[in-house]
Amino acid sequence: MTAVESAPVDRTTEAKMPEAVITDEMIASMQARAGVDLRIDHSVNNEEATRIAVIKFAGGIGDVNALWTDADRATASDYGAPVAPPSFVIGCFSGIQFGWPGLGAFHNATQARFHQPVYWGDKITATCRYDGFTGPRPSKFAGRMVTDHFVNSYRNQRGELVAEIDWQVVNFERRSAKSRSKQAAGDTGKPGLELPHPWTEDEIREVERQVLAEQPQGAEPRYWEDVKVGEQIQTLTKGPIGLTDEVAFIAGGGTPIPRLKAHAAALADYQAHPAWSFRDPVMGSSEPIYAVHYNKAAANAMGVAFQYDVGFQRQCWQVQLLTHWCGDNGWVVACDSQYRGFVYLSDVVTLGGEVTGKSVTESGEHVVELTTYARNQRGADVMPGTATIALPTREGPSPVAARARTK
Repeated sequence: MTAVESAPVDRTTEAKMPEAVITDEMIASMQARAGVDLRIDHSVNNEEATRIAVIKFAGGIGDVNALWTDADRATASDYGAPVAPPSFVIGCFSGIQFGWPGLGAFHNATQARFHQPVYWGDKITATCRYDGFTGPRPSKFAGRMVTDHFVNSYRNQRGELVAEIDWQVVNFERRSAKSRSKQAAGDTGKPGLELPHPWTEDEIREVERQVLAEQPQGAEPRYWEDVKVGEQIQTLTKGPIGLTDEVAFIAGGGTPIPRLKAHAAALADYQAHPAWSFRDPVMGSSEPIYAVHYNKAAANAMGVAFQYDVGFQRQCWQVQLLTHWCGDNGWVVACDSQYRGFVYLSDVVTLGGEVTGKSVTESGEHVVELTTYARNQRGADVMPGTATIALPTREGPSPVAARARTK
């Protein structure tokens, strides 16, 4: 390969995305769509829990629990057969771009409920309903905002409801957000974050030591009787978050919206749906809006100082924290999270939580309540949340055995 000289590229040129303000016409149009089941085929990324699909998804969220990847281990567990992590449904379908042309958007909260295991070989059918919006309201970040509300449902080939996910998206007036982003990044000379974060080699080695030391509870039961209110659960560390972490999430069935394509296949989509893409100012290529998670020009055009993580990716981390803690015999009944602030590439996030309650449900299941957190290296909780976990007792079947498929 020989070097090729080229004309200098103006790297100060900014990527441009459509910019709009919230109008009465927009509001009326979106009000008319409330309650509609949306067409989502272009954003479905997995529809069958094959062995490879499950292994790629677990790797894409950084989950080292062998329960999801070792068929013999899972068969010997109370599941009785190879199984996927609860969050696998997010790798089938998570979200879509919908409505509000010319506004920026951030996924800002999720509430998940898990009903049945997803076994290897299951076929998952997802649906998404738009439940309307709240607002408009003023915002310190970006002029005015509205919050969309969606409900995803996931069923297997037997028609059983596997999981439900409610999620919310904040839509904002992008131009105002961009001016605030420049100030936050220090572009105007004002104090701001140093991005990427300036880690020392010793600091990185200590983070990596912590990452490798955090192991799942595994086959040893965590009994409900032994858990105390007020106790801290183990931590789960992510980072320093890099480009490959985002690529792995996509490759594992993560949340490209719409499904990623290349060359003519992508260009045809972008011609039909201009809001799905933008022009990269350096490469000249058409890139998906989703590129805000790995392309700085895209993030800047969205009004953010640096590339940042995916909301549903962060949700998968919370679920992983919970399955690590509850062990192979515990069940994540429900969890919810709020996404506060951005997790930038180069950040380190440490997840953890505390037991806040214990009870027995009307059906006789023994559950614990948790509050959870996800703190970055600056000490900010970027994902406060809660969870309900069913745990095994020393008498009676485990929560997993009660939900295991018998036929």
